Amino acid sequence: KCQLKCAEGHPSEDCSVCMCAGHVLFGDIQTVTGVPVAGASVALSSHPKVIHTLTDKKGQFTLSGVCSSSSTLITINKEKFVPVVVSTSSNTTGISWLRAVLRSAKWSPWGPWGSCSVTCGGGRRTRRRTCVRTSETVQCAGRPAEVQKCGKSPLTEWTSWFNIDHPGGNGDYERLEAIRFYYRERVCARPTAMEARTTDWVAAADTGEIVHSSLEKGFWCINKEQPHGRICSNYHVRFQCPPQSYWTDWSEWGPCSTTVCNDVGVQVRQRKCVSAQPMPLLFVPACIGHHAERRECSTPPCTKESPACNSSPEMHLVRLPMDCVQPGTHSKYYNAGRCPHNKCPGSLDFDMRCRDGAGFCCGVQEMESRIIDCGTYKLPIRAVIQCSCQKCVQPTLLVRGRVVAADNDEPLRFGHIYIGKDRVGTTGYQGGFTLQITPDTQRLVVNFVDPTQTFIDTPKVFIFDKKGGSIYHNVKVMRKQTPVDINSSETNFIDLGEIKGEDPIGQLVIPPNSFHKDNGEVYEGTVKASVTFIDPRNITTAAATPGDLNFVDEEGDMLPLRTYGMFSVDFRDETSKEVLGAGAVQVLLDTQHVKMQEHIPKMKLWSLNPDTGVWEEESDFSYSTTTAGGHGRSKREERTFLIGNMEIRERRLFNLDVPENRRCYVKVRAYMSDKFLPTEQLEGVVISLINLEPKPGYSSNPRAWGRFDSVLTGPNGACLPAFCDAMRPDAYTAYVTAMLGGEELEAAPSSPKMNPNIIGVSQPYLDKLDYQRSDHEDPALKKTAFRINLAKPNQNNLDETNGPIYPYQNLLSCENAPFDANHFRFFRVEKDKYEYNVVPFEENDLTTWTGDYLSWWPNPQEFRACFIKVKIHGQKEVMVRSRNLGGTHPETRGKLYGIRDIRSTRDMREANTSAACLEFKCSGMLFDQAEVDRSLISVIPQGNCRKIGINGLLQEYLIKHPPVAQNNESHAFTMLAPVDPLGHNYGIYTVTDQNPRVAKEIAIGRCFDGTSDGFSREMKSDFGVALTFSCPERKINRESLFQRLQTNPGQTLSQMARDMREMEGLQGQRSSTQVVAFPAEQRGRTQSRRASSANRRRASMRAQQRQ
Repeated sequence: KCQLKCAEGHPSEDCSVCMCAGHVLFGDIQTVTGVPVAGASVALSSHPKVIHTLTDKKGQFTLSGVCSSSSTLITINKEKFVPVVVSTSSNTTGISWLRAVLRSAKWSPWGPWGSCSVTCGGGRRTRRRTCVRTSETVQCAGRPAEVQKCGKSPLTEWTSWFNIDHPGGNGDYERLEAIRFYYRERVCARPTAMEARTTDWVAAADTGEIVHSSLEKGFWCINKEQPHGRICSNYHVRFQCPPQSYWTDWSEWGPCSTTVCNDVGVQVRQRKCVSAQPMPLLFVPACIGHHAERRECSTPPCTKESPACNSSPEMHLVRLPMDCVQPGTHSKYYNAGRCPHNKCPGSLDFDMRCRDGAGFCCGVQEMESRIIDCGTYKLPIRAVIQCSCQKCVQPTLLVRGRVVAADNDEPLRFGHIYIGKDRVGTTGYQGGFTLQITPDTQRLVVNFVDPTQTFIDTPKVFIFDKKGGSIYHNVKVMRKQTPVDINSSETNFIDLGEIKGEDPIGQLVIPPNSFHKDNGEVYEGTVKASVTFIDPRNITTAAATPGDLNFVDEEGDMLPLRTYGMFSVDFRDETSKEVLGAGAVQVLLDTQHVKMQEHIPKMKLWSLNPDTGVWEEESDFSYSTTTAGGHGRSKREERTFLIGNMEIRERRLFNLDVPENRRCYVKVRAYMSDKFLPTEQLEGVVISLINLEPKPGYSSNPRAWGRFDSVLTGPNGACLPAFCDAMRPDAYTAYVTAMLGGEELEAAPSSPKMNPNIIGVSQPYLDKLDYQRSDHEDPALKKTAFRINLAKPNQNNLDETNGPIYPYQNLLSCENAPFDANHFRFFRVEKDKYEYNVVPFEENDLTTWTGDYLSWWPNPQEFRACFIKVKIHGQKEVMVRSRNLGGTHPETRGKLYGIRDIRSTRDMREANTSAACLEFKCSGMLFDQAEVDRSLISVIPQGNCRKIGINGLLQEYLIKHPPVAQNNESHAFTMLAPVDPLGHNYGIYTVTDQNPRVAKEIAIGRCFDGTSDGFSREMKSDFGVALTFSCPERKINRESLFQRLQTNPGQTLSQMARDMREMEGLQGQRSSTQVVAFPAEQRGRTQSRRASSANRRRASMRAQQRQ
């Protein structure tokens, strides 16, 4: 008899599980990246071998008869994935739904802590976990073991190893005074013990050499004292000191990173490394271990009480025009509301299955029209009043850019573009390219190959915006060195160094008979050898850095490298041009260029994987003392080299690098204008940071760049990784730039005096960072970059704990920093630019698009930007406005789409002339794609302006395509926007793209250039103009009429007569076209002023006659 008791339903026939007739369980199975998993088996955990069903192509399944109880467990299994066990949610409606995420590798729970390594004093204990995986090809991310201190605190602990001298000259001197000079507080004041070993790890007592040591002076070995003409070995030493740092207890686990129901996120807990002695924390050795731990967290299933999409919109402030002042509040913003763009399950379709959650998002269900009182006029706006689960807007992910030479910006014409092994495109004649990315792309590695072999193959790791849109990258590639002829049967030396007048950093040594063909046959004959070296001493080569200077360690973490130079080799047969390989090649690195001695034992030779963009270890380096010369040196001398071995099998880039652990993050934000308002932050800006090496005289290699990183700004700015130093503020410096769609942004000024409120960093930390914009010393230079000292913040100094530089372990603090925290700033160069949409839309987040008749962009998959070029004659730049109304569509006729304001740009080649590229609402289909609307556009310069010219082709087009708008006003121009994409001959510039910002940037570039296919950032006011206005400056004369009559009566009277004749002529012209009636009160005041003025003139003339 079955003993199973069921809270609901009845036992199954085999008494293994409770069954509920009529109940249906729907499931959705995905990978961690959101890709549906097809063919996964679904079974009850009580009988895992009995497969009830399989998931379909969408990763979904249906299981009937299973009760929706937390005690009912379902096992999901799929080859090459870790099995997952999930419970069904409680539901009384007879229908339930579950979601599971499959992983190809997963850590087991942590095991218990092992025993302490010592029974007396301080020791360490370890706990471990194993990687549960189904294949050796997949790895778990993270650490398999964790170590913590145990027992009583040790009385002493050892420092790291120091090696500041080499046995050349008189001997090897590892003196404490010199070690403290280079490494400051890394050695305590009174060491209790010392240990010395050779670099081959032989204890000093076992070498047979005569050595000396003292806890006050250090360690030294003298060559003259060694027997039989021997010289000292190369020693490194360490010291035993009292402990100075330890970990605090772990904090509580932080909140889950996601708040959406039925979702998976991450939570973090942290601990601090504190000092046991009264000295600054940054002077003590780092504690062993990690400062933070992360773990996965999940939110409860969605219920009626916690819907995935809240129907009430959240606040969204829209900036109003400058001349819009709301009575009573005087606020420049209006809350139009918006819906949070989180995923939701959607609605049931015809077969009662929940649709794929990836296709539904919280969106706008209902909007209402409101009127904003601007005092002198009314401004309409569409505000969100209700949200619901809607079909997601699927934005297109694009990466655009231009590939040019690093030395002279020569474009890479018709270069081949590869992603992995697949060729995905070709660069254009000007080096431009566009790549469309799939939404599941996690890391984008693109390889640019020049078929003409003028430039080296250049892999690049591109950042992109997953929320949609296009990111612009200016790609620099290195020009190949001219090939030289070498004899394959001889030993060949090739220098690595590109700086004229300076020693090369290293050499390639190719033994005789080392070249071979692809089939393994040894090549004999002349070899065309081209070796291109990317020299870090040349700052202009930083932007040409291939990859992103990262490597993956044994634990699967991606860590940074600091380069001492990269090189690309190209060996070819002299006659057939066949690519040759080379074996047993040696790489020599001159140690005189590695002033930071701790880098020498860490130096490795790396090669770049062109598919992943990650550097992979090729070999270690070993010491060798060699007589160098004959390659540019007139004098042969004994030098110490690091020697690495490599084999050239394929066309890869090679790198001389060391891992670097002195790292920080730099906080940068970008803004729409120099007002630096928090609501005007720009997303999608590419911030680039070049890490410059220490200055000469400091204990590191000479002035050179060491890294090049780029980060994309989000809603809270960007955090850029950089090397930093705690001992000396100016040890490391950074050069930072910002670019948005090919446009360079301007940095906050530093001269004539640094203003903390403008730069964004408070004193006294700002002085320590020594902020300088690129034009700080020469105003003629560009203003698009800044340089700072990378001074690691002192955590015991409150002035340095609020940014803009954060310790590497405080990445979360940097990313989540409030707006009022210290940060560096960039802003758009275009001044006095304003855009207002009746239906709010953020162009940097395409998911905010809303389908409405009054939407500026009617199609979220295709954005059409339209601009008109307006020329201004006048001494000053003028604001020009376009007012855009519905023209012919019955739903929008007479209703406002939006407003655009832009200030005209001075033409540097022509005096008293400027021009404006003004956006207007394109004509075309509205969002319902049912009927065309020809937008009614008014172009209005703001000032003392009158229209003096209209492009003849444009005027002819408007006449031939009725209806024709009324255009009687002399101070403005009105038209029904053309439906056709007219070109520069009409003064109209139209560009269609999958991203609105890209479409606008291209159109603006063509408008500035005055062509339909060019691009310029310099205004050319004589080309491609649609409208011309005259905006003369009103002269302000300080002398009154009475004073002028007294000083120069004849000239004054003559000028008055000319002015009256001109006024009569103008009034005659105006009377033929338009009569403007003044109010009676104004006419009376005008006539009385004229009478009194005439009486004064007559009285003055009579007085002069009497005289």
